[in-house]
Amino acid sequence: MGASQAGASLTLASTAWMVSGLTASPLLNSLVPALGALPLLVQLRRTPKGYGLQLLAVVVLIGLSLAVGIENLDPTPLLMGSFVAVLLFGVGQEMSSLPLQRRLLHRNSCSMLRLRRGQDVGALIGNLLAALLFPAIRQFVPALLLLLPLAGVAASPTIQGSTSEQPSGEPPSGEHHIPFDARCMLQGLVMGGLFALLALWVRQVDGGKCFDFAMVLAAYGLGRIGVGLIPAWHRSLGYLLMAILLVISQAGVPAWLAVLLFLPIGALAPSTDAALVAQLERLGDAPLRWQVMLRSGAIGGVVGSIGLGVICQLLTLSIALPLVVAGFLLLAITQLRAPVTQS
Repeated sequence: MGASQAGASLTLASTAWMVSGLTASPLLNSLVPALGALPLLVQLRRTPKGYGLQLLAVVVLIGLSLAVGIENLDPTPLLMGSFVAVLLFGVGQEMSSLPLQRRLLHRNSCSMLRLRRGQDVGALIGNLLAALLFPAIRQFVPALLLLLPLAGVAASPTIQGSTSEQPSGEPPSGEHHIPFDARCMLQGLVMGGLFALLALWVRQVDGGKCFDFAMVLAAYGLGRIGVGLIPAWHRSLGYLLMAILLVISQAGVPAWLAVLLFLPIGALAPSTDAALVAQLERLGDAPLRWQVMLRSGAIGGVVGSIGLGVICQLLTLSIALPLVVAGFLLLAITQLRAPVTQS
């Protein structure tokens, strides 16, 4: 599943950068992560065959990337096509993620932790490729190739005794209801704001290129792999440290140092994810608990992305970072009574 995650990360990072080059509108740029997360808000039929929609979306993006750079071409069709492709990719990911995780856990006899670590490594590789393979056409083709291996698993028939791929006592994945958790939603609100306009911020405010944007994502991804280095402490401290690190990254430090600061931010973020998932132990099934965190966080992410986009559209892009920092400080305050958790 690591190769698939690399393809997904490469696809989404490349799309975000491509859209930031087509329009300087904060609102339109915020639609990329919002549309990608939107399918998490609805109860779709969960089936491995939904993975095919992700492949179709990348094929559409390959076609759109061929038209980028053509002189006197109205960017509106390219923007609309990009939005449709991101939504299609998100629908396919939401439909296939949970059943594919369960199928891999059953067939490979691996743990959910190992699967998550593989996904984090894949995301890191995808972001590094986004930095190295610019322009867009050179990014989307490798993304498609990285997604193809898991397509065989998605298309394979369910093995005999397939109920063992489902948690005991739960309905089939296509009928399963994903509960909502307000704590995960609040975190998603802030994290959605952090990444909603990152590509546009790097391009417009910092004057960076696709390499710089992708290296920020890669540093964040590398930090996620180092989550095991985070000690057991109160969850509010993690949010506070992320706020401080973001402030330092824009305090006139060299560009390379600003990128490196996303290493500890990346390590802190999954530690708060794991703490939230641990509080959902009553649900039992590890893949389901992570899906609850992802879905509830996506609800907040959609609101945070579009909300920040609207605010920056009406005011100025430079207000984005202070608002995100304020969000992390608010999270720290609301978690002051939370118990100490293991990362």
